[in-house]
Amino acid sequence: QVQLAESGGGLVQAGGSLRLSCAASGSIFSINAMGWYRQGPGKQRELVASITSGGSANYADSVKGRFTISRDNAKNAVYLQMNSLKPEDTAVYYCNVDLKVVGNPVRYIYWGQGTRVTVST
Repeated sequence: QVQLAESGGGLVQAGGSLRLSCAASGSIFSINAMGWYRQGPGKQRELVASITSGGSANYADSVKGRFTISRDNAKNAVYLQMNSLKPEDTAVYYCNVDLKVVGNPVRYIYWGQGTRVTVST
């Protein structure tokens, strides 16, 4: 019923920038919070940033001042602008969307397929 399409990962040198995108499509009634998580090699998945339907953003301490999350409600999309990238930002990044589908009052959490970000020294 709902699909999340991620794009924007890749290989970048330390200090560089990347922009991740995630668009939700399907039988969507409403979207609440949207966010980005990441899982580095040998690490647990962790929250990177989230944004409410009203636009309030929250960031992990490790990315504050370097990453910016934004959303386009008309496109059901969330973005992550990543600047001043460091090797420790290397991970698979997953978008996460809290939404309701048409005809169902229950909120569901959907995950993107993941996009790999590699930051070289």
